[in-house]
Amino acid sequence: MNPDPEVRVIRIATRESQLAMWQANFIRDEIQRVRPNQPVELIGVSTRGDRDRVEPLSQMGGVGVFTREVQRAVLDKEADLAVHSLKDLPTQLVDGLSLAGVPDRAPRFDALILAEERKGDLSTLLKGARIGTGSLRRQAQLLHVRPDLQMMEIRGNVDTRLRKLDEGEYDAIILAEAGLRRLGLERRISSVLGPPTMFPAVGQAALGIECREDDTFVQEILLELSDGDTKAEVLAERSLLRTLRAGCHAPVGTLTKITDDNLRIDGVVLGPDGVQKYHAQCDGPIAQAEELGQQCADELVQLGAGKLLEQH
Repeated sequence: MNPDPEVRVIRIATRESQLAMWQANFIRDEIQRVRPNQPVELIGVSTRGDRDRVEPLSQMGGVGVFTREVQRAVLDKEADLAVHSLKDLPTQLVDGLSLAGVPDRAPRFDALILAEERKGDLSTLLKGARIGTGSLRRQAQLLHVRPDLQMMEIRGNVDTRLRKLDEGEYDAIILAEAGLRRLGLERRISSVLGPPTMFPAVGQAALGIECREDDTFVQEILLELSDGDTKAEVLAERSLLRTLRAGCHAPVGTLTKITDDNLRIDGVVLGPDGVQKYHAQCDGPIAQAEELGQQCADELVQLGAGKLLEQH
């Protein structure tokens, strides 16, 4: 049955990795939940971060390696919206685009994964254990508590990383808990790494949906998909990162928590070797989310965190 030519089709630009496709399909289903007769199609886009599976992300310019081409598809009207993992989306928004949708957040912590059939946690890893993670944030926080660990780069989609672990290239790898759960791989989680050991990345486990800022039709739909508390949390976190002038791959971690109308934000900044660590905490009305993020960043800078970020 052909769609009604009078009904506009919403086109979602997405990376074609397994997790990105899950996210795009989830948003498609959410759109059709609130607008049952709305046709939606997916437009696959290849990004630099997807094409280059060898060079460390921190050496690729870091910011925007998984988002630029997807955003360009929306600006060029090849698609109507882009679905991002918010932790990959630069805090400086692109002219012409609006971050119009932020759905309810998934579990936001990181997960330690050991080879298949093995059990344990960070304390059970042997001295000098090889840890697979390309994230400077994860590396620095792990080295802060276990300076004996050996940090090793790892690239590829989730299945590729798990295969490399099971084949013995690493003793453990670190992945986002949310991604594993979204792909039905929660059985692979050996232990969850949360604060104070491991603070999540800015925007971790949240999705960000961008559309053209003049596309009121799509904006109205995305507003229906958004969760107010999650939006406040990520506004605070992204404000912290933006004030620090740090990229989304810098060794910066944060945790937000909302209680009634109050928002609390914790921020940490570490040196690349994990030796130095600065921590600040601010709280206040949820309506002042961005101001709280900025305040927390300012306190971190006053403690000396700015000098650490200059090293990256």
